[in-house]
Amino acid sequence: MTVREDEVERPDGSRGLYAYIDKPDYVLVMPWENGGFHLVEEYRYPVRRRTWSFPQGSAQASTLEEEARLELAEETGLRAAHWRRLGALDNAHGVATQQMHAYLATGLEPGPPRREHTEQDMRQRWVSRAEFEKMVRAGEVTDSGSVAAYTLLLMSGELPDS
Repeated sequence: MTVREDEVERPDGSRGLYAYIDKPDYVLVMPWENGGFHLVEEYRYPVRRRTWSFPQGSAQASTLEEEARLELAEETGLRAAHWRRLGALDNAHGVATQQMHAYLATGLEPGPPRREHTEQDMRQRWVSRAEFEKMVRAGEVTDSGSVAAYTLLLMSGELPDS
């Protein structure tokens, strides 16, 4: 991650500085089975509280799908037989270059998680689709990437049966 400050010329011809964060893209995985999702909860220092979200991160793999596979296995221990890319969204387009790449993972098989040292307090939970929506409305899921990825899934019109 790099904090940058560029000298810019605005559309009106005036000059100024524009500060932003140059940060690598990340993947977000929506693990779906039996009409619901697997979520993870961990302490997030910037907001000073524990939060629920879909598994996500940057594993620096050779492809985005491989990165998604690594993150899912690392955080939950799950392996998926089927992957569908839902799309990419700018994480915070006014202040950062980072994009979130959302994937739906189905055909899940359990396994042991391989969490990083900083993820040792992470918890995992399966929730029904209705419970996920309730958690969003109640402010229990506040991660914008997770809510945006869910919106991409709904907009695809192809919610899996199981």
